[in-house]
Amino acid sequence: MNILEVQNVVKRYANHTALDDVSLEVPKGSIFGLLGPNGAGKTSLIRIINQITAPDEGRILLDGELLRQKHIEDIGYLPEERGLYKKMKVGEQLLYLAQLKGMTKAEATEKLKVWFIKFDIKDWWYKNVEDLSKGMQQKTQFIATIVHEPKLIILDEPFSGFDPINANLLKDEILELKKKGSTIIFSTHRMESVEELCDNIALINKSKVVLRGEKKEVKNRFKDNSYTVDYIGDFQSNSNDFQIIETKNLEDGLKRSHIRLSPEYSVNNLISNLISQVELKAFSENIPSFNEIFINVVGGEANEIL
Repeated sequence: MNILEVQNVVKRYANHTALDDVSLEVPKGSIFGLLGPNGAGKTSLIRIINQITAPDEGRILLDGELLRQKHIEDIGYLPEERGLYKKMKVGEQLLYLAQLKGMTKAEATEKLKVWFIKFDIKDWWYKNVEDLSKGMQQKTQFIATIVHEPKLIILDEPFSGFDPINANLLKDEILELKKKGSTIIFSTHRMESVEELCDNIALINKSKVVLRGEKKEVKNRFKDNSYTVDYIGDFQSNSNDFQIIETKNLEDGLKRSHIRLSPEYSVNNLISNLISQVELKAFSENIPSFNEIFINVVGGEANEIL
């Protein structure tokens, strides 16, 4: 079942079309990667989901209902440009923001205590936001985003400005939120985070969705039936069923070849051919990274490959 359905959404600003017939589905309980270069339309879509702006055409369903004002309490949003009130004390501000999302003061206080202990920031409660470092402010805003336990959490570049230790802390919390049933839309340029966290992705380029699907299935679409082989000896291509694209000499007599198979030629046949000629040391399929897929799709003329 889907927590969010975006159906044929169009958004125009003056002479610019920010979103052009955009449709996507976010499965409930998943981490969904919303990808794309700057200016592609990601932020416009996020603003519509948060009801900051409205679509010119199309509609959005949240948990099967047409998106409307009451759903604000069901969504937590961490924007890329953080927006805390600098002069307010951390605890006071988080209580205020939690109550805007429908929590009582007592309920918010109890939930915030849990997060302050979890993040080891108990002494921040009475500090002014302006006295915190950028990373500390981001931790504070992350708590504000999720303290009311929303159905849908939207994180826009959540790791920006974090050191590796705190980035890992945040990753663990995102995975824990998913485990507890939250759905997370994760907007980022960091493809390594997509590899690590996301279950499904949608790639927006030039206002259109140009690629979408389950992470493993998308990767399979971009495989080229090639393999990397490490071996000792001399390997000659004696078949039209595969092609040695490149061979490199490594240390201690080890060689590495990049081999592409024809569609009809099996991996077992290639391995049999290899071991009849060389001492085989390693064999692996070449699976494209999301960084490679992103460049492949966005780098050229991004044809629709849905």
